[in-house]
Amino acid sequence: MTGQKRKYENPIPEVDEGWWASVLAEESRASGSAPIRSDGNRPQLSDEAKQSSPEKKVTANWTQVKDLYMRDQIIDLTVTGHNRGGLLVEGDGLYGFVPFSHLVDLAGKIEISERDHDLETYMGRSLKLKVIECVPEDGRVVFSERAAQSEPGKRAELFHALQAGQRVQGVVTNITDFGVFIDLGGVEGLIHISELSWGRVTHPSQIVKMGNTIDVQVLDLAPERCRVALSLKRLLPNPWLTATTEFPEGSTQNGVITSVLSFGAFARLEAGVEGLIHVSEIPQAEGKPLRETLSEGQQVQVRILHLDAPHQRLGLSMKFE
Repeated sequence: MTGQKRKYENPIPEVDEGWWASVLAEESRASGSAPIRSDGNRPQLSDEAKQSSPEKKVTANWTQVKDLYMRDQIIDLTVTGHNRGGLLVEGDGLYGFVPFSHLVDLAGKIEISERDHDLETYMGRSLKLKVIECVPEDGRVVFSERAAQSEPGKRAELFHALQAGQRVQGVVTNITDFGVFIDLGGVEGLIHISELSWGRVTHPSQIVKMGNTIDVQVLDLAPERCRVALSLKRLLPNPWLTATTEFPEGSTQNGVITSVLSFGAFARLEAGVEGLIHVSEIPQAEGKPLRETLSEGQQVQVRILHLDAPHQRLGLSMKFE
């Protein structure tokens, strides 16, 4: 890497701790996981986990945990329980949690109904893991089996090479409701759903697929928490910057229906911006369900009713009289 400053077409937003906190909160809600504490207080376990792993007091060796994290070392721990969000592991003075998305064989699997059964198969097994988050003040130790696939010390090397604004390539390793996780070669980054596209995204699986190799832009680095914020959309021109010129009010444009709801439908224009066609602006037979009139992927012509580019809002109509 050189010290020369580079210019980027789209400004890099400041990602503060509040951004990360909101992502973690979304991840917690999505997984149904509870925080793991160093005093041995466990989240709610399944009946099978309770039978297989009786409650006992475990105190984390924080000196050892920090050393493992800083050295990016691999350790073997035993699975002693599970909850909806992942596995409980312990051994040799250590106690922590492996999120479902960080298990090599299960990452990306979205069938919630099968999750308990899948996790139950790990009971009693020894896993090779790396510490990916260590927060003593919160009693939080998070391990990853996927991170342990890279050689020890690789994380520090990558964090040293990465910088905000940089364009990097990675592989999609997990897709959640709130974003996409990307393996950058030993460090995992997150593209929040808001950074996937300049248009509206209903679910990240609309944009990327498991195993895809994609280019992304680094937004922010937090080496002490092993967090990398990434963006996909900032490698692309921001269509809202030229929307006022390209989509004058009253003009007719080609669009594609992206979703149909009870109050209207969203349509994406050729440039990538997306707008709402309110139900009152959609010609249809009286009393006919909207989904019988429009469908996702359908090509339509729309008229620009109003445009608020700074707030990325666009009103459309399918009525031309």
